[in-house]
Amino acid sequence: MTQGHFKNGLLQRFDSETIRRLDLNAVDLPVNREIEFPGNRIEHLFFIEEGMASMTTTFDDGSQVEVGLAGWESVQGASVLMGTKKSLNRVYMQVAGHGYTTTTCLAAQEFKRCSVFQDLTLRYLQAQFIQSAQTAGCNARHSVQQRLARWLLLCADRNGGRILPLSHEYMADMLGANRTTVTVVAGQFQSLNLIQYTRGKINLIDLPGLEKMACECYRVVRDHLTNLTEYDQGVGCTGQVNEQQLKAS
Repeated sequence: MTQGHFKNGLLQRFDSETIRRLDLNAVDLPVNREIEFPGNRIEHLFFIEEGMASMTTTFDDGSQVEVGLAGWESVQGASVLMGTKKSLNRVYMQVAGHGYTTTTCLAAQEFKRCSVFQDLTLRYLQAQFIQSAQTAGCNARHSVQQRLARWLLLCADRNGGRILPLSHEYMADMLGANRTTVTVVAGQFQSLNLIQYTRGKINLIDLPGLEKMACECYRVVRDHLTNLTEYDQGVGCTGQVNEQQLKAS
């Protein structure tokens, strides 16, 4: 496999030797496929090619609130490279797709090489942190109208399309909002010809119009994602790890 073979924004930037060492395996990612679950060991990293995943915080009563979205730009499970053994969040597919996996062992070895793999993984984790922090502030500060517009735009960015197979109930869960309120706001968006909603499916008609409705949180997350995908190799590490050091570790 070569760089041009991939749609994932990180895999596109790895050289052929990095791809070879990661020993990637293709994987289908149907709706509700669990990538991470709180308390479970992280055994694989997932590079999403198509589809969209949600990262949620789950509470004792079974409810959940979304703290991050991931799609073609992402690698899931990378927190294991920071020393985490078990997942703290639930990560699962909300729009079906496919991708590639590698084992945490191979990923850890590649990370220690101080290569572009390490640089890009760290930058993605930074982007993920910024998204989660911005989401927390947004949920506390902004209206449901602003938050729903932001969320729909972020979904479009991650999914790479304007048609989202999502229900009002699901959107309410992800936003931590009342379903009735979300239904009312979605109806307002439809009356303004921003979206078209049929049962279980949302067509985003007017993205610029939705952006006017959204709070600044959308632009913060979007611009940081753009910064990630426009990444060049930068300063990297000052030293390289040789094969003997890798084996010794």
